[in-house]
Amino acid sequence: MADDYKALIKGMMGKKRFIHSCNVADMCVRLAEIFGEDREKAYIAGILHDCRKEADADTQKREMMSAGYYIDPAELASKSTWHGIAAAYYVRHELGIEDRDICDAIRYHTVAHAAMTKLEKIVYLADLVSAERDYPDVEKYRAYALKDLDDGMYRALKWSIGNLSADDKKIPVCTVEAFNYYMDKRKKKGD
Repeated sequence: MADDYKALIKGMMGKKRFIHSCNVADMCVRLAEIFGEDREKAYIAGILHDCRKEADADTQKREMMSAGYYIDPAELASKSTWHGIAAAYYVRHELGIEDRDICDAIRYHTVAHAAMTKLEKIVYLADLVSAERDYPDVEKYRAYALKDLDDGMYRALKWSIGNLSADDKKIPVCTVEAFNYYMDKRKKKGD
């Protein structure tokens, strides 16, 4: 079944996005193995996470609005976040994947939220540190993700919020709540 999804997305996106999706799926499986998550679910969520990224804006918006998720005004104002919600819709309604954990991992892979499931954290972090990523300090963030999912989330969210605020972009409330949640978890562990 997983190979069917790989073949499906190959026809839905350009070569660069396809390579990224395959790399995210591979990193999801790697993280799932380390942290005791279901490997197949991790692969499916990873391979499909960007399946609507190259759909036109009208399609993304229509699917996003039909997905049944709360959409923060900051998400609505930022087209770069639409594809995650639209992908969750597509996966459930077009592919028939009813697994809420997979759908939610896809939905929140760009914005996060507090108290994420293990699979949600895996997809969020895998998207950030997949093999083709080459931004400054990616190796450092990759090491954080491979060592501890919660600490990886804290550091990834701190980095993401810093980038968004530096670019004068709105930050969804769920992202801020996620940062606060993982910062509190870190403080409780004494880091």
